[in-house]
Amino acid sequence: MATTSALSTLPERIRANAERGREITFVNGEVHVTVPWSQMLVEAEAMAAALQARGIRPGDHVAVLGPTTRALVTSFEAIWLCGATLVVMPIPMRMGSIEEFLDSTRARMARADVTLLLLDPDIAAFYEPSDDDPPCCTFADLVGDASDFTPVRVDPDSLAILQFTSGSTSEPKGVMLPHRAVCANLDAIATAAHYTLEGDVLVSWLPLYHDMGLIGLLTLAMTNGARMIQAAPQDFLAKPLRWMEWLSQYGGTATAGPNFSYVLATRALRRSEQLDLSALRVALNGAEPIAPDQVRAFVAAGEPHGMRPGCIFPAFGMAETCIAGSFPVPMDGMLTDVVDTVALEADRLASPSEPGALGARELVRLGRPVPGLEMRIVDRDAGNPLGDREVGELQIAGTSVMAGYYNNPEATALAFDGPWLRTGDLAYLADGELVLCGRLKDVIIVGGRNLFPEDIERAAALVDGVRPGNVIAFGVEGKRGKEAIVVVAETKGDDTARMRDEIHARVLHAVGVPPHDIRLVAAGTLPKTSSGKLQRSRCRVQWERGSLELVDA
Repeated sequence: MATTSALSTLPERIRANAERGREITFVNGEVHVTVPWSQMLVEAEAMAAALQARGIRPGDHVAVLGPTTRALVTSFEAIWLCGATLVVMPIPMRMGSIEEFLDSTRARMARADVTLLLLDPDIAAFYEPSDDDPPCCTFADLVGDASDFTPVRVDPDSLAILQFTSGSTSEPKGVMLPHRAVCANLDAIATAAHYTLEGDVLVSWLPLYHDMGLIGLLTLAMTNGARMIQAAPQDFLAKPLRWMEWLSQYGGTATAGPNFSYVLATRALRRSEQLDLSALRVALNGAEPIAPDQVRAFVAAGEPHGMRPGCIFPAFGMAETCIAGSFPVPMDGMLTDVVDTVALEADRLASPSEPGALGARELVRLGRPVPGLEMRIVDRDAGNPLGDREVGELQIAGTSVMAGYYNNPEATALAFDGPWLRTGDLAYLADGELVLCGRLKDVIIVGGRNLFPEDIERAAALVDGVRPGNVIAFGVEGKRGKEAIVVVAETKGDDTARMRDEIHARVLHAVGVPPHDIRLVAAGTLPKTSSGKLQRSRCRVQWERGSLELVDA
């Protein structure tokens, strides 16, 4: 592990890292450009000088909007060197209309009190500033000389990042992440993942407006010393095999992605020629529910290419803890907990069951809290701490918990129980390891049972013609005021009557309750956040309004 724990701000760590002789490779399609971190620092100081010439001072909030490029990464370093706060604006994975995208961007900038907006030149071509917008310029406009940069003192308790939540269940909120908290979380990642400067090569295509890509991989490499391969989401999505090819070409030891990305990689690996994935030791799976069978399929597809099963690294994290929350032991692989579904849903107890037994549910263990964090489970009604295998709300306290939500004291107050952050996740601890069950807001209560939409969605996704990872289940008021299940699924097939019948049967078999309504919609139309998470609450509103794009309307 790199010795940066005594440094409590990102600029200090960026400078220390530049002296280590490591480098970053930017991937743009088939073009790969490698740049030493020392050169990145010189370019960042030149951009920082230009920012200072435009009046940027410590404490200012600078928004950045653009795809993953060398200039974008340089701007991150430049903003931190100026002592300013980085606010990365998301580019949605599914673009609706330009007007909707710009309206969303403007709303975020207003909530974040942005002083200056930095734009990628390609985005600037269609961005028409309004009178209420902050001043803006492109990366190309920031021409400066590193010798003109005036170093500033950065307070460890000042904001390094204002990270907007994904907005899967509510309006996005600005998560305040001070330098001290970010640095603590980076150290926790390095320690818990057994990261080493000499041996690790990080490979990422994750969007840099999301905490997993921004902090968990890029900033870790930028500040703790690592060989980094940085691609863009569109490069992966256009050809998922590229992810595995980058790992093979560069001897990647660590990477990360949501569950759906491993499903895409599995399909690609089955059709690929021989690769060398033997160096991979951390394949972090997080940001969305982890499906054990899909993970096993990825392992099976990777083994012919030398991938070790132990590299699977199921983890938990959230913006409110900078990113990392709990990690497993590296190279332990995926460990699961098989519990009785009836006890889980009716009694809120994770009672162990035999694999394959009637009514058994398999959940993935997500490891233990990373260094500096503590976790507890509390009764969601009374707020009392619960014991081992008792299901309640997950709460977290420690060194890398957020300072609160920016300019939102009401939401901040609701988020904390004393020093404990209320996560909104239903979970339990099994021998000290975290196991997630679902989101509190998404639980469907039928006949006193807590049904988890993930179970329903996973069952429906098994139907031929339904797009895996593109199913949403939610509860609505049914007959006599009882809650009922609605399933909305994207389809790539035409036999809609058969698919409905099979979804009905599979959901009934999986949870013992038949769906009240099943809607099949066109591919690419389910509402998702900018980071690709399904938006159940928004889908429910669309269902209520009758505005879903049905394939057989």
